Amino acid sequence: MNNYEPAAAPAFYFIGVTTSKSSIMNVFPKWAEALNLKAHIKGFDFVPHAPAKEYREVVSFIKNDPNSLGALVTTHKIDLYNAAKDLFDYLDPYALKLGEISSISKKDGKLCGHAKDPISSGLALENFVPEGYWRKYDGDVLLLGAGGSSLAMSLYLTDKKHGDNIPGRIIIANRSVPRLESAKKLLKDLEAVTHMEYIHNPTPSDNDITLAGLKPHSLIVNATGLGKDAPGSPLTDTCKFPKDSLVWEINYRGNLIFKNQAEAQMTVKNLHIEDGWIYFIHGWTQVISEVFHIPIDGELIQKLSEIARA
Repeated sequence: MNNYEPAAAPAFYFIGVTTSKSSIMNVFPKWAEALNLKAHIKGFDFVPHAPAKEYREVVSFIKNDPNSLGALVTTHKIDLYNAAKDLFDYLDPYALKLGEISSISKKDGKLCGHAKDPISSGLALENFVPEGYWRKYDGDVLLLGAGGSSLAMSLYLTDKKHGDNIPGRIIIANRSVPRLESAKKLLKDLEAVTHMEYIHNPTPSDNDITLAGLKPHSLIVNATGLGKDAPGSPLTDTCKFPKDSLVWEINYRGNLIFKNQAEAQMTVKNLHIEDGWIYFIHGWTQVISEVFHIPIDGELIQKLSEIARA
């Protein structure tokens, strides 16, 4: 049970599943010192898909407590939006488009909700996807999981700013149907830009079959939470990655079985494998920038990344 005692000093919250295990609990105080922020961090843990009442309680607490400045939300972004969107005075266009909230902040007495994933996932992808990659190779994209991260990546990958450098096919595979139907509804506008497929894969073996049908030079992303929020991988050990492809495990901590499965085929399939470290850095700094109303980019991002690695 989370304790919602009024904060005695300025507080910034992390709403997640196992927040005490996250590096941010040790990193944030060092970042706060570097950025001259007078605030401490505290975690609130919820089981995935917690009752709506619990999400409303934490949002109401932050809204009404003067020293509670805001929060970063992981795992619960869609559920929190659905349960508590009416408690916000402002929701940014991405939050409304994706039906999720990853950043809670306050500005001019108003409670604001933002969806930062299209920005932070885009910055992370730019870090390892070669320039002109889709135009040159015409590979597929397989997003394992139909949560907020997959929706955000779909928006980023098909953004008109990329011109003709966009994937020809994006597949979202998920083990439950309701999230797939929701994703299809939220991303319906993308059909005019690229071929979108929504596949119900109840088991890792089903995902193996989808994976085997991809072109070379594809992008495969574990956006399920498996490996961090829950044990396991969305694939089996007998899966077959397409040659010359990019593999992204968006988690940076936990038992990263998906990443290990890709590493076992890295040499023979010529795979480029990324973990979630850069995503972690951009995800947090985007929200900190919003909550504390300070710009964080360029050399400052690099400095904060070095502080976190240390």
